[in-house]
Amino acid sequence: MLQGLKAQSIGVFAEGDAGEIDLVQGWKINEKNILNHQVREFWEKLAGFAVAKTEGGCLDIFNPLAASEAGVDLINKISTLTGLEVSTPTGISAGSHRHVCSEWLGKRKATLPCVTYFNESKLLSWCRLADVLQEALKTVRKQLRPYLRETQKEVCGRIIGHFMYESMSLAKIQANRELALALSEGLVAVSRERCESPLEFLAAFLIQRCKGADGRTPNLTFLTESQSSVPLNDFIKDDDQTKNSTPEKMEDLAYLDTKLLRDSADKRTPFARELVQSEKNYVQTLEIVRDVYAAPLQAALSSNRAILSAANVQIIFTDALAVLEMNRTFLQELKERLNEWTPSQCIGDLFLKFGTGLKTYTNFFNNYPVVLKTIDKCRESIPAFWAFLRRHDKTVGTKMMRLQELLLYPSRRFEEYVSLLNALRLHTTADHPDRADLSAAIQKMKQYRDFVQQLRQNGDRDSKLSDVQQAIQGCPNLQEANRYLIQTQDVSQLICPNMDINPSLRIYEHIRDLRLFLFNDALVITMLSVSHLPFEFASKTTCHFLASVVLHRLIIEDIPDTKYIKNAFTLQGPKRQWICITEDEDDKFTLLSGLQSAVNAAVEQK
Repeated sequence: MLQGLKAQSIGVFAEGDAGEIDLVQGWKINEKNILNHQVREFWEKLAGFAVAKTEGGCLDIFNPLAASEAGVDLINKISTLTGLEVSTPTGISAGSHRHVCSEWLGKRKATLPCVTYFNESKLLSWCRLADVLQEALKTVRKQLRPYLRETQKEVCGRIIGHFMYESMSLAKIQANRELALALSEGLVAVSRERCESPLEFLAAFLIQRCKGADGRTPNLTFLTESQSSVPLNDFIKDDDQTKNSTPEKMEDLAYLDTKLLRDSADKRTPFARELVQSEKNYVQTLEIVRDVYAAPLQAALSSNRAILSAANVQIIFTDALAVLEMNRTFLQELKERLNEWTPSQCIGDLFLKFGTGLKTYTNFFNNYPVVLKTIDKCRESIPAFWAFLRRHDKTVGTKMMRLQELLLYPSRRFEEYVSLLNALRLHTTADHPDRADLSAAIQKMKQYRDFVQQLRQNGDRDSKLSDVQQAIQGCPNLQEANRYLIQTQDVSQLICPNMDINPSLRIYEHIRDLRLFLFNDALVITMLSVSHLPFEFASKTTCHFLASVVLHRLIIEDIPDTKYIKNAFTLQGPKRQWICITEDEDDKFTLLSGLQSAVNAAVEQK
C-alpha cells in the first residue's frame, strides 16, 4: 500500500482492554510477552514503515491502555521497541468502543486520531451499534454457554475415544479410562486459554492433573521426551493385532491386504473393500452395545444381583441385538464373497437378500422411542442403573459415546448403504452381471432410507407439538394423531371503529399482538405478551391461548393496501373475526400462502 513511502502515523485498531491488545491468531499482547521474539519482531517491523520520531512519526493504538498501570507500562515498552511516539485513548468515555473518541494520551496535534483515520460521524454510529450488539451477544452467550461447553467436551472426548479405541487393546482401554478423560479435559482447557504454546500448556495441565494428595509430581519425562525407539506406527499396529488376536479377526486383516488386491486394475476393488470395512465398523459399534451394556446387565440378572428387571433389559436390548445378529451374518457373507474377489464378482445379490429381512430393522425402529424412554425412566428411578451408566457411558470402550448415541447408528446406516452402493455401481459397466442387482439393491436401500427419514420427521413433528403445547399457557390438548406444526407467525390484531365507510378510507386501531400457530388441521391463535426484565435489555415473551379454528371452517380475506394500512388480512371463523397485519409484505405472503394451502388440503380431506 505504501509503495516504498513512509507513513506519518500508523493506527492499530484491535480488540482488547486497558491492559492488552488482541492481535491475529489468538495473540494477546501484554507487558508479560512484549519481549517475546515474535512479538518484538512484529512491532519493530511495523515501526519500519513510519517516519522517524524526530520527523513526527507516531503509533496510535486504539485500545484504552492509558487507563491502567499495566497499559502504561505496555505503552512505554512499545515506544522503546518502535522508537515512535505512542498514543492511546484514556478510556474515560462509557461504552464498549467509545473510548476511541475520548481524550488521548501523548503529545498530539489538534486533531484526534479517530478523526485522522475515520469519518467521525460514522465511527460514532458504529460505536453505538457495537453497544447494542454487545448486549445481544451477552444474552446469546448466556443461553448457549452450557450447551457449547458440553458440546466442546463431547467433541474432544470423541476424538480421544476413537483414537484410543482404534490403537489400543481392550485390556489397555480398560486401564486407560482416566487417561482419556484427562486428555479430553486438557484439549478443552487449551481451546479456552488460547495459549501461545499449546503443547507446553497441555503438558503442564496433565502434570498438574496427576499430582498426588501430597502435591508431589511423579517422574513424567515421557511428556517431553521419548524413551522408546519403537515408531508410533509400529506401536499402534502391535496394539491393533493384540486387540484383534482371534483367528477370525486376523483372517479379516489378511484378506483385506491380499485377496482384495489381487487385481489392482479392477476399479471396483477399492469400493468393495470400503464397503466391507464400513460394515465391519458398523458391526463393531453394535457389538459395543452387546458387550459393554447388554451382557453385564444380563449377567447381573443371572447372579441374582439384578440392576434392571428382565422386562426392561428385554425392552432395551432385544431389537438391537437382533439387528446385530442380522448384520453379523451379512458381514460374514460379504467377507466370504470378497475373499474370492475377481473383477466379475457380484455383490448386489447379497444386498437384495439382506433387504428381504428388514423386518428386524422395522421392529427396531418402531420400538426405538420406547427404548429411549425406558432408558431415561430407568436411569432416573433406579440408582443402580444410573451408577451402571455412569461407569460405562463415555469411556474409551464405548468410543466416548453414551448408550443412546450408540443406538442411533442403525438409523444412519441405510444412507451409508446407498452411498456405498452408488459408488460401486459407478464403476460397474453396463454389461457386468452385477449391474442389475446393484441397481435393484440401491432402490431397495433408498426405499428403506426414506422410511427411516419419515419416522424421523414424525418424531420431530411430535417433539415440536409437545414444545408448542408447553409454550402456550391455557392451551387445550394438541396431541392428536397425524397433527403437525406447519409454521408460526407473529401479527398484530387491529379493529376498525367504522366499517360503514369506503374501504380505502378506513382507519384501524391496534388492539394487541398475536402469535399464530398453523397446524395441518387447525389454526391456533394466541395473545403475545412481552415482559422486560430488570437490569437487562433482553425481554421474555409469553403466549396465552385465545382460540382455535379448524381449517375447513376458516375463511381468509385479503385487505388491499391503502395509505392507512398495509399488509393486512382478515381471518374469519364460525363465531369470530380477526383483522391482522404483518410487519412486512413477505411475512404476509408466506403466511397467507401456507394458510391457503393448508385450508385447501383440509377441505379435500373433509
